[in-house]
Amino acid sequence: MNQENQTTFQTGAVELGNSHSQMQELVVTAMFIALTYVFTAFVNIRLPINANGGLIHLGNVPLFIGAILFGKKTGAICGGVGMGLFDLLSGWTAWAPFTFVIVALMGFAVGAITEKHKGFRWNVLAIAVACIIKVVGYYIAEGLLYGNWIAPVASIPGNLVQIGVAAVVVLVVIGRLQKLLKW
Repeated sequence: MNQENQTTFQTGAVELGNSHSQMQELVVTAMFIALTYVFTAFVNIRLPINANGGLIHLGNVPLFIGAILFGKKTGAICGGVGMGLFDLLSGWTAWAPFTFVIVALMGFAVGAITEKHKGFRWNVLAIAVACIIKVVGYYIAEGLLYGNWIAPVASIPGNLVQIGVAAVVVLVVIGRLQKLLKW
Protein backbone atom coordinates (compact mmCIF):
# COMPACT_ATOMS: atom_id res chain seq x y z
CA MET A 1 0.00 0.00 0.00
CA ASN A 2 1.54 3.32 -1.01
CA GLN A 3 1.72 6.33 1.29
CA GLU A 4 -1.25 8.14 -0.29
CA ASN A 5 -3.57 5.12 -0.05
CA GLN A 6 -2.47 4.39 3.50
CA THR A 7 -3.24 7.98 4.57
CA THR A 8 -6.66 7.82 2.90
CA PHE A 9 -7.39 4.50 4.57
CA GLN A 10 -6.35 5.81 7.98
CA THR A 11 -8.37 8.99 7.54
CA GLY A 12 -11.32 6.92 6.39
CA ALA A 13 -11.01 4.71 9.49
CA VAL A 14 -10.96 7.75 11.75
CA GLU A 15 -14.00 9.16 9.99
CA LEU A 16 -15.74 5.79 10.22
CA GLY A 17 -14.92 5.55 13.91
CA ASN A 18 -16.05 9.12 14.49
CA SER A 19 -19.23 8.45 12.50
CA HIS A 20 -19.92 5.39 14.67
CA SER A 21 -19.45 7.45 17.82
CA GLN A 22 -21.74 10.17 16.48
CA MET A 23 -24.37 7.57 15.65
CA GLN A 24 -24.18 6.15 19.18
CA GLU A 25 -24.54 9.65 20.63
CA LEU A 26 -27.52 10.33 18.37
CA VAL A 27 -29.23 7.06 19.33
CA VAL A 28 -28.63 7.56 23.06
CA THR A 29 -29.88 11.14 22.92
CA ALA A 30 -32.97 10.12 20.92
CA MET A 31 -33.67 7.34 23.42
CA PHE A 32 -33.49 9.78 26.34
CA ILE A 33 -35.71 12.29 24.49
CA ALA A 34 -38.29 9.52 24.09
CA LEU A 35 -37.97 8.39 27.72
CA THR A 36 -38.27 11.96 28.98
CA TYR A 37 -41.38 12.50 26.87
CA VAL A 38 -42.98 9.19 27.90
CA PHE A 39 -42.25 9.69 31.62
CA THR A 40 -43.66 13.22 31.39
CA ALA A 41 -46.75 12.31 29.37
CA PHE A 42 -47.76 9.02 30.95
CA VAL A 43 -46.36 8.97 34.49
CA ASN A 44 -47.96 12.10 35.90
CA ILE A 45 -50.56 13.53 38.25
CA ARG A 46 -52.46 16.73 37.49
CA LEU A 47 -52.83 18.93 40.53
CA PRO A 48 -55.98 21.00 41.05
CA ILE A 49 -54.09 23.75 42.92
CA ASN A 50 -53.77 26.42 40.23
CA ALA A 51 -56.32 27.91 37.85
CA ASN A 52 -54.47 26.18 35.00
CA GLY A 53 -53.66 23.14 37.09
CA GLY A 54 -50.21 21.90 37.99
CA LEU A 55 -48.54 18.74 36.82
CA ILE A 56 -46.23 16.42 38.72
CA HIS A 57 -44.47 13.94 36.46
CA LEU A 58 -41.43 11.67 36.41
CA GLY A 59 -39.90 13.11 33.22
CA ASN A 60 -37.01 14.47 35.26
CA VAL A 61 -35.87 10.92 36.06
CA PRO A 62 -34.64 10.02 32.55
CA LEU A 63 -33.52 13.63 32.08
CA PHE A 64 -31.20 13.47 35.10
CA ILE A 65 -30.01 9.94 34.33
CA GLY A 66 -29.19 10.89 30.74
CA ALA A 67 -27.35 14.02 31.85
CA ILE A 68 -25.35 12.23 34.55
CA LEU A 69 -24.40 9.27 32.34
CA PHE A 70 -23.91 11.02 29.00
CA GLY A 71 -23.19 14.67 29.81
CA LYS A 72 -24.45 18.18 29.32
CA LYS A 73 -25.23 17.93 25.60
CA THR A 74 -27.46 14.88 26.00
CA GLY A 75 -28.98 16.35 29.15
CA ALA A 76 -29.84 19.64 27.48
CA ILE A 77 -31.26 18.09 24.32
CA CYS A 78 -33.26 15.30 25.96
CA GLY A 79 -34.68 17.67 28.56
CA GLY A 80 -35.58 20.55 26.28
CA VAL A 81 -36.88 18.48 23.39
CA GLY A 82 -38.53 15.71 25.44
CA MET A 83 -40.49 17.98 27.76
CA GLY A 84 -40.99 20.69 25.13
CA LEU A 85 -42.55 18.04 22.90
CA PHE A 86 -44.87 17.05 25.74
CA ASP A 87 -46.04 20.65 26.06
CA LEU A 88 -46.65 20.90 22.31
CA LEU A 89 -48.63 17.66 22.13
CA SER A 90 -50.63 17.89 25.35
CA GLY A 91 -52.36 21.23 25.35
CA TRP A 92 -49.69 23.12 27.28
CA THR A 93 -48.51 24.77 24.06
CA ALA A 94 -47.98 28.24 25.55
CA TRP A 95 -45.46 26.69 27.92
CA ALA A 96 -43.40 24.92 25.22
CA PRO A 97 -40.85 27.72 24.53
CA PHE A 98 -40.29 28.23 28.25
CA THR A 99 -40.03 24.50 28.90
CA PHE A 100 -37.58 24.05 26.07
CA VAL A 101 -35.23 26.66 27.56
CA ILE A 102 -35.73 25.93 31.26
CA VAL A 103 -35.45 22.16 31.04
CA ALA A 104 -32.57 22.34 28.56
CA LEU A 105 -30.74 24.51 31.11
CA MET A 106 -31.55 21.97 33.83
CA GLY A 107 -30.14 19.10 31.78
CA PHE A 108 -27.11 21.13 30.77
CA ALA A 109 -26.36 22.08 34.38
CA VAL A 110 -26.68 18.51 35.67
CA GLY A 111 -24.49 17.20 32.86
CA ALA A 112 -21.88 19.96 33.19
CA ILE A 113 -21.47 19.39 36.93
CA THR A 114 -21.36 15.59 36.73
CA GLU A 115 -19.03 15.49 33.72
CA LYS A 116 -16.33 17.15 35.80
CA HIS A 117 -17.10 15.67 39.22
CA LYS A 118 -18.22 12.14 40.00
CA GLY A 119 -19.90 10.81 43.09
CA PHE A 120 -23.07 10.93 45.13
CA ARG A 121 -22.52 14.41 46.57
CA TRP A 122 -21.92 15.89 43.11
CA ASN A 123 -25.07 14.22 41.81
CA VAL A 124 -27.02 15.74 44.71
CA LEU A 125 -25.51 19.18 44.01
CA ALA A 126 -26.28 18.89 40.29
CA ILE A 127 -29.92 18.01 40.95
CA ALA A 128 -30.19 20.83 43.51
CA VAL A 129 -28.92 23.29 40.87
CA ALA A 130 -31.51 21.90 38.43
CA CYS A 131 -34.18 22.41 41.08
CA ILE A 132 -33.22 26.07 41.46
CA ILE A 133 -33.29 26.53 37.68
CA LYS A 134 -36.74 24.91 37.51
CA VAL A 135 -38.29 26.93 40.35
CA VAL A 136 -36.87 30.27 39.19
CA GLY A 137 -37.44 29.56 35.50
CA TYR A 138 -41.07 28.51 35.85
CA TYR A 139 -41.77 31.32 38.31
CA ILE A 140 -40.58 33.82 35.68
CA ALA A 141 -42.42 31.98 32.88
CA GLU A 142 -45.70 31.92 34.80
CA GLY A 143 -45.30 35.57 35.76
CA LEU A 144 -44.79 36.49 32.10
CA LEU A 145 -47.64 34.30 30.84
CA TYR A 146 -50.20 35.48 33.37
CA GLY A 147 -48.94 38.99 34.13
CA ASN A 148 -49.08 38.24 37.84
CA TRP A 149 -46.00 37.87 40.02
CA ILE A 150 -47.81 36.60 43.13
CA ALA A 151 -49.73 33.63 41.66
CA PRO A 152 -46.58 31.73 40.54
CA VAL A 153 -45.71 31.15 44.20
CA ALA A 154 -48.47 28.50 44.25
CA SER A 155 -46.50 26.44 41.70
CA ILE A 156 -43.33 26.24 43.77
CA PRO A 157 -44.42 23.34 46.04
CA GLY A 158 -45.36 21.19 43.02
CA ASN A 159 -42.01 21.92 41.36
CA LEU A 160 -40.17 21.02 44.56
CA VAL A 161 -42.10 17.75 44.92
CA GLN A 162 -41.47 16.92 41.27
CA ILE A 163 -37.70 17.40 41.57
CA GLY A 164 -37.60 15.81 45.02
CA VAL A 165 -39.26 12.60 43.82
CA ALA A 166 -37.01 12.48 40.75
CA ALA A 167 -33.95 13.09 42.92
CA VAL A 168 -34.77 10.16 45.20
CA VAL A 169 -35.32 7.79 42.27
CA VAL A 170 -32.21 8.95 40.39
CA LEU A 171 -29.92 8.92 43.42
CA VAL A 172 -31.02 5.39 44.28
CA VAL A 173 -30.41 3.97 40.79
CA ILE A 174 -27.59 6.06 39.29
CA GLY A 175 -24.76 4.43 41.24
CA ARG A 176 -25.92 0.99 40.16
CA LEU A 177 -26.28 2.12 36.55
CA GLN A 178 -22.79 3.60 36.57
CA LYS A 179 -21.36 0.34 37.93
CA LEU A 180 -23.33 -1.69 35.40
CA LEU A 181 -22.07 0.51 32.57
CA LYS A 182 -18.60 0.71 34.19
CA TRP A 183 -18.56 4.52 34.37
